[in-house]
Amino acid sequence: MPSTITPIRTEPKPRRHVEDHDNGSGRRPPTDKRTGGGGDNDNWGDRPRGNHGPRERLVRYRMGIFFALASDMMFFVAIVSSFFVNQSTGHFDAYNNYINEWSATTIPPILWLNTLVLILSSITMEIARRRMFHEVDAMDEWLGLGKPITRRAIPWVAVTAVLGTIFLVGQWIAWEQLALQHVFFLSNPSSHFFYLITGVHGIHLVFGVFGLIATLIGLYVSRSLESRQIMVDCASWYWHSMGLFWIFLFVLLVFFQ
Repeated sequence: MPSTITPIRTEPKPRRHVEDHDNGSGRRPPTDKRTGGGGDNDNWGDRPRGNHGPRERLVRYRMGIFFALASDMMFFVAIVSSFFVNQSTGHFDAYNNYINEWSATTIPPILWLNTLVLILSSITMEIARRRMFHEVDAMDEWLGLGKPITRRAIPWVAVTAVLGTIFLVGQWIAWEQLALQHVFFLSNPSSHFFYLITGVHGIHLVFGVFGLIATLIGLYVSRSLESRQIMVDCASWYWHSMGLFWIFLFVLLVFFQ
């Protein structure tokens, strides 16, 4: 009796549709409405569990920035706490007179202009971040049709770096103005904390400016759209945080000495 061969039944492969936004690589573009959440109109949607995509990568980098900023915030809280303790602390002299050496430091007027410059720089950085997540242009970049969102974000990042540098120069001028009034780091407890607070914040802002310069370089050399978006997003969160820290510290120096 001749043998018969039974054909193996195979399931037909599902056909991809245009609306699936799949280019065959198995990854969806950052404008797919099922993959969003990284920023306004970025559409980096929810991916299936266990599938590590751009959304998960963005969250990891954001968490790293937030943990670093949390440690910075604790450091500033310690400085502010010491500020109030020293403000109310004095000593008794040889005649049993209570003496408080705290003498309020006159705030140089240029600090008001510096604060305005830093607020403006935060606005320009947010514009850059939103440009990097613009839906239609992000799709064009993902399809390899040039770098429209990168070209539109670069000027805003550059302007932010320039404004940050202007702020740092303004802080140095404020120190020079105090020096002309013979107010130095060790003149009294108030001036000590003024130099300490503005100096520590200035160092953090220097790192921020270097971060913006690194972001500009990355926008030019990186071939990955996701990497460019993450660089701008993380730089913007750091910059916004430095702006908020400064407003808090500035209010402290102006109204609570």
